[in-house]
Amino acid sequence: MSSATTVSPVLRVAPAPPAEAAAHFRASLAFHADVSDVAAALAVGGDPGFVVLDSRSTASWEQGHVPGAIHLPTALIAEQAEGLLDKSVPVVTYCWGPGCNGAARAALALAQLGYQVKEMLGGFEYWVREGFEFETWEGRERGAVDALTAPVDAGDCGC
Repeated sequence: MSSATTVSPVLRVAPAPPAEAAAHFRASLAFHADVSDVAAALAVGGDPGFVVLDSRSTASWEQGHVPGAIHLPTALIAEQAEGLLDKSVPVVTYCWGPGCNGAARAALALAQLGYQVKEMLGGFEYWVREGFEFETWEGRERGAVDALTAPVDAGDCGC
């Protein structure tokens, strides 16, 4: 009687060889920035070397947005990007959150126009959940840190 080998669902498809994995993750980092890295770069003050672009609607922008972000809804990028953005300065796009592909659509629209672009993973949702300051029409606010998304009593997550 032969015994069947049970394969873990994780390993049904074998991991990529290390060189392929390195190329994939290097490429991922070329296309994405996370909320805490964007916040850290902006907190230093001065020119962070990029601009942040909120691609949501005006109503969403007014609910709250990253301080200093440029508001340019995706539908208006083709006609307004050139008047608002410098092609020599990388753009970091964001939308609502990880369940929304609006930042990716905005990044695509900008890249097709010749801009260097990254998408901010987590979007506005994780900006707020990680406790970073945001702006509304009433001024600046800051929510409590969500312990499921960011360290509560540490400067960073250590990753």
